[in-house]
Amino acid sequence: MRWSLALGSIRGTEIRIHITFLIFLVWLWMVFYGRGGAAAAWQGTTFIVLIFLCVLLHELGHVFAARRYGVPTRDVTLWPFGGIASMERMPDKPMEELIVAVAGPAVNVVIAGLLLLWVGPQLAPDNLTALEDPGVSLAAKLAGANIVLVLFNLIPAFPMDGGRVLRALLAMRMSNARATELAANIGQGFAVVFGILGLFYNPMLIIIAGFIFLAASGEASQAQLKAVAKGTLVSDAMITAFETLDMKATVADAADALIRTTQKEFPVVDAAGHMRGLLTRDAMVKAMKQTGPETPVLEAMQTEIPMMSARASLESALRALTEKRQPAVGVTGPDGKLVGLLTPENLGELMMLNGAHPKDSGKGSGGYVGPWSNLR
Repeated sequence: MRWSLALGSIRGTEIRIHITFLIFLVWLWMVFYGRGGAAAAWQGTTFIVLIFLCVLLHELGHVFAARRYGVPTRDVTLWPFGGIASMERMPDKPMEELIVAVAGPAVNVVIAGLLLLWVGPQLAPDNLTALEDPGVSLAAKLAGANIVLVLFNLIPAFPMDGGRVLRALLAMRMSNARATELAANIGQGFAVVFGILGLFYNPMLIIIAGFIFLAASGEASQAQLKAVAKGTLVSDAMITAFETLDMKATVADAADALIRTTQKEFPVVDAAGHMRGLLTRDAMVKAMKQTGPETPVLEAMQTEIPMMSARASLESALRALTEKRQPAVGVTGPDGKLVGLLTPENLGELMMLNGAHPKDSGKGSGGYVGPWSNLR
C-alpha cells in the first residue's frame, strides 16, 4: 500500500503502518506536551501506542479466524482511525463470516479481562472511563479502552464488525446480495449520524463516517456483482473488440494505441495469437519515465495474468480479479488463442446493464448476456 511502512510479517500477513498514523502520533505528543510537559507527552503517547497494539491484535483475531476457513490476508495496516485487514475475500457461508466478525472483538474482551485480573479487586468502576486521568493506572485505562473498542466495533454499522455480524445473520434468511444491501443501508445511516456527531464533538468521527459510507457502498456493489456473476459464463461479459501488441512492440507503440483507443490495458500476444503478458497504462507511463519510449513492451508488461477459458464461470474470473487485484483476465478460445479480456470496468458495465434490465431472459443471472454467449 502506498504511503505505508512495513513493520514485519506474522505467518504470511504483512504488518504495515500508514504514514498518517505517525503524523497522528507526533500531533498527539505535541497536544499532550502542551497540557502537561514532556512527562505527560510520553505517558499519553505510550498509552495511544498500546491502544493501537490492541487494535492490531484485534485485526489479527480476524486474520487467524479467516485463515481457518481458507481465506488469506495480504496485510494489516494501522491508520489513525483504526486497523484494516486486507482479506482476499470474506467467507461465503454466513456462519463462517459471523465467526470471523466476532473474532476481533473477542480478542479485546480477552485483553480487558486479563488486565482487570491484573489490576485486582481494588479497581473502581469509574477508573475504566477516566482515560485522561493521570492518577489512574495504565492497566486500568487500557482495560477501559478495550471495553470501548468492543462496544464501538459491535455497532451494526456495516462494514464494521457489528455490521458484518448483522449481514451474516440476515444472510441466513435471504440472499447474500440482499443481506449486504440492507446492512450497507444501515451502515450508511450510522455514517451520517457519526458525521453529524463529529461536527460537534470529535472530528475523528467524520473520518470514520466517510470510511464507513464509502466502504459500505463498495461492498454492496461487490455483492451485487457476485449475484450477477452466479451462473454466468466468462463469454457473457468479456470484451471482444480490443487492440493487442506484438512481441516486438515498444512502449511508444503502446502509447500510440493508448491515444487512439479507450483501452487502459493492452494484451501482448505472440505470432500464434497466445497471450504472453499485459501492459497497463500505469506500467506504460512508468517505463516512459524510467527507460524511455523505445523500451520493449516485454520489459514493461505484467506476465502473471490469469487466463481462463471463455466457457469458465464468471464467478471464478471475478475471484481472480478481486482476490489478487489483477488488472484483467485473459480469455481463451478452444484453441488457446486470446479471444477476449475481462476487466473490472466491463464487469461494472455488466452489472449496470443487469440493473437496467433485470427481467431480460439472459444466461444464468436473468440479465444481459454478451455476444459470445453461444460459445460452448
